[in-house]
Amino acid sequence: MLRGIYTLANDAVYDQLVALLNSIEANYSKDIPVCVIPYDENIGRISEEIKSRPNVTLFQDRAAIAKWEQFAQDAWNLSPRTYNLKPNTSDLEPAKWGRHKFSVHRKFCCFDGPFEKFIFLDADTLVMKPLDFIFEQLDRSEFVVHDYQHKDASHVFNVKSPRLYQVFSKDRINAGIFCTGFFASKRGLFDDARCRLALSGLKNGEAEILYPKCAEQSLLNYMVMKSNVNIYNFALSLPREERTGDSVTSTHFEDRKHILYDKGNRLTYLHYIGITSDPFRRLCGGKNIDFPYRDIFLHYRYLNESGRKPRLKGRKIPYNAKPGIFRRVFKRIKRILLRLINARGD
Repeated sequence: MLRGIYTLANDAVYDQLVALLNSIEANYSKDIPVCVIPYDENIGRISEEIKSRPNVTLFQDRAAIAKWEQFAQDAWNLSPRTYNLKPNTSDLEPAKWGRHKFSVHRKFCCFDGPFEKFIFLDADTLVMKPLDFIFEQLDRSEFVVHDYQHKDASHVFNVKSPRLYQVFSKDRINAGIFCTGFFASKRGLFDDARCRLALSGLKNGEAEILYPKCAEQSLLNYMVMKSNVNIYNFALSLPREERTGDSVTSTHFEDRKHILYDKGNRLTYLHYIGITSDPFRRLCGGKNIDFPYRDIFLHYRYLNESGRKPRLKGRKIPYNAKPGIFRRVFKRIKRILLRLINARGD
């Protein structure tokens, strides 16, 4: 049975992707197949990078990409939370969703890809240990995760909807929701029948429980729960003394030779959740940008290019620092000028 790893990326996350691929080779396997699903057509640097990696390919099934983007549009067109009220009327109009809202659903292509068993990893993750135990669990489960999203349903479903606990029980939500930055499953899990089932439920009013700000995470959780997919979460199933965290929001991880440990237990993966691509890009460009576990990232990013590792000087700049007043004023003036130019063009 062919096993492999998927990720979703474009050139905007080039540095994170290189770090991820290097961490897979260093801490898991140099031979495990990896397939990069293109987030969009901005993939020039990525395409060049994978030429030197015989185990890495680019997902090229355009029909599958089109299928899942259409599915996402069909699903979200049914959600009242993706519409705005027209001024001074009772009519609804589509909210302005950026292209990225549908591109991120391309990760669903892993259900139609070449791997019979697969693990999906966001590009902003680092593998910390061999993942065979994840694949082995797929012999007993349809869907496998390893995270603590179950502690916060507000980034998965619309918890203000009175219908939420009519659709799914509170106990089921507390035990069953997951983060889509890391999951494992099998090819063909979501066939046409299960996709129709999901769309039917959304059409019957259940779309109001979706959470558009985490679009693909909300939709995939809904699909898994609606289809009664057998899900296994290592974060809930392992003995407490063996459980580990996975997020950069946890500050207590111990670095042992570029591998992180949580109270003596080796992490499965580290997710730089909540940090956009910009701090990574600026850091790799030589800016002394600081964020949690920055040195771990730099180690894997330049694992095979130590001579290109940036020499950082000056004080550290927090990745989430607000821009200075002059920069804010400049950006505001730039926005005003762009509006004037666009108005003249009309």
